[in-house]
Amino acid sequence: MIFINPHGAPELACDHCGCRWVDRLKGKACCYECGEEISDDAIAEFQRAAVEYAATHSPPAAG
Repeated sequence: MIFINPHGAPELACDHCGCRWVDRLKGKACCYECGEEISDDAIAEFQRAAVEYAATHSPPAAG
């Protein structure tokens, strides 16, 4: 599941409970809330959305 945050950027979320806190330290992405594994398809979908977002949004200028 992908949420769009208030700034328009995508955020990965658990397909089972909607939690946006994902534990990536165990070698596999799992939801902190319910413990379900985040699927490889969901991760790939998020990565595509992040690349698309990055391509259309410039980072803030260093000041």
